[in-house]
Amino acid sequence: MANLRRPNANEATASANRSRNVVPMSGICSVCVDGCRGSCEAWLAAFRGREVLYPRRYGNITSGADKNYPVDYSHLNIQGYAVGAKGLPEGIEPNPDTAIFPIVDTETEYGWNRKVKMHLPIFTGALGSTEIARKNWEHFAIGAAISGITLVCGENVCGIDPDLELNKNGKVKKSAEMDRRIEVYRRFYDNYGEILVQLNVEDTRFGVAEYVLDKHHLDTIELKWGQGAKCIGGEIKVKQIDRALELKNRGYVVLPDPAIPEVQRAYQEWEIQSFERHSRLGFVDRDSFFKEIDRLRSLGFKRITLKTGAYSAVELAMALRYGAEANLDLITIDGAPGGTGMSPWPMMNEWGIPTLYLQSLAHQFCEKLTQRGIRVPDLAMAGGFSAEDGIFKAMAIGSPYFKAVCMGRVLMIPGMVGKNIGTWLDEDNLPNSVSRYGSHLQEIFICYEELKERYGEEIENIPLGAMGIYSFAQKIKVGLQQLMAGSRNFRLSTLTRNDLMALTKDAEMVTGIPYVMDAYREKAEEILEE
Repeated sequence: MANLRRPNANEATASANRSRNVVPMSGICSVCVDGCRGSCEAWLAAFRGREVLYPRRYGNITSGADKNYPVDYSHLNIQGYAVGAKGLPEGIEPNPDTAIFPIVDTETEYGWNRKVKMHLPIFTGALGSTEIARKNWEHFAIGAAISGITLVCGENVCGIDPDLELNKNGKVKKSAEMDRRIEVYRRFYDNYGEILVQLNVEDTRFGVAEYVLDKHHLDTIELKWGQGAKCIGGEIKVKQIDRALELKNRGYVVLPDPAIPEVQRAYQEWEIQSFERHSRLGFVDRDSFFKEIDRLRSLGFKRITLKTGAYSAVELAMALRYGAEANLDLITIDGAPGGTGMSPWPMMNEWGIPTLYLQSLAHQFCEKLTQRGIRVPDLAMAGGFSAEDGIFKAMAIGSPYFKAVCMGRVLMIPGMVGKNIGTWLDEDNLPNSVSRYGSHLQEIFICYEELKERYGEEIENIPLGAMGIYSFAQKIKVGLQQLMAGSRNFRLSTLTRNDLMALTKDAEMVTGIPYVMDAYREKAEEILEE
């Protein structure tokens, strides 16, 4: 099998090989020349050191791992049928006039007792303390609200707030940034989806849960064990030393240490141009987990969810078993490869269980718990999804336990595109890729009139990035309706693993989905023998 990833050179780290001939394992040019002017990662690290670990242009990009795993969701295909119609509204007889794809119900819900409904089985990845989340928040948050999906406000939002006010006990007294994030979403919230806030180690120490409950009366809080992008704490980059010192004084790990005199001198001489802020590793054990669940419930939260990453099978089993006992409302499982605003590039590519493998394990573990009479919390899968076919496959392979797909970078893209279209319109500088559809909002955004009918004059307060997310969500909806109707499923709850086939024996081994030449073979043979 060929190498799954070409190391030592990638656009994410602004690196490239000089030669067309590259050693597959190392990524080093087959002939490395003394005097080379660059710029593979090894060459760049000779004078930029630790900077090369991270994607470049932080704050203006998102980056995703670039690795081709042996088995992924493309190794599964969707079954199509010429008979039947599952999940039609009660009283409707299936026929060519009633079983049409526009009536497919794409709504879903999650929760142990108090359910949250969403128009679509998708929600945003955690948009936390990264710069790209902060500066695009209005677009992302309002886009999620008008699309009727859940928005996850990620870790460290209070902790990095420049205007953060702490009380005498070191707990959050006021966070203007957290207030802004919640209020922006709620302005257009329409009873579908919700906004929930994540807690990591630092957030817990700052009393973020108490703050968002007391001031904003949020129903849901999310514990965070990790994500698919990295197995260490969340990271951002800051350029000002005063800001780096502020974050260090708030308890974060900041590298290089801005309190060291030689680092301060290096900063003054422009030898150091940025600092990394790292969160701490969390440590999970059964007793502390249930103690924290009890604490959060005693505060008054109606729902508690968990986000976990691409850890080993042991941590996955812990999440499912502990979550079942704690009656968690949702567990989001985030597989490799990672995508993020800032994570170490080698870690994004080289750590963790890939998404399809991880979901297959999760389904096996859920079956085992169910057979023991243990109810499993509702689940969501994350880790590289970008379109409706992946959503269909994730919901089917995880049936009946998985209720949604968490989408990270792909839900940020239409937000940024819509925002930029607005800027280009203001500058009278539309690129040809946009202007070929027209020069006015009504011509460019296919959903403009629909939203205008829905919101009236309030449409003036919907940022174009939010309109972009809504347009993207409608594409997901219609594409999902078409795939579901073709498999004769007219609501999400009727999807099963039987609606998929494995295209390779390896995919069959990993997922347990029947190989294409074996799927439905017995039934087919029965017909031939009639």
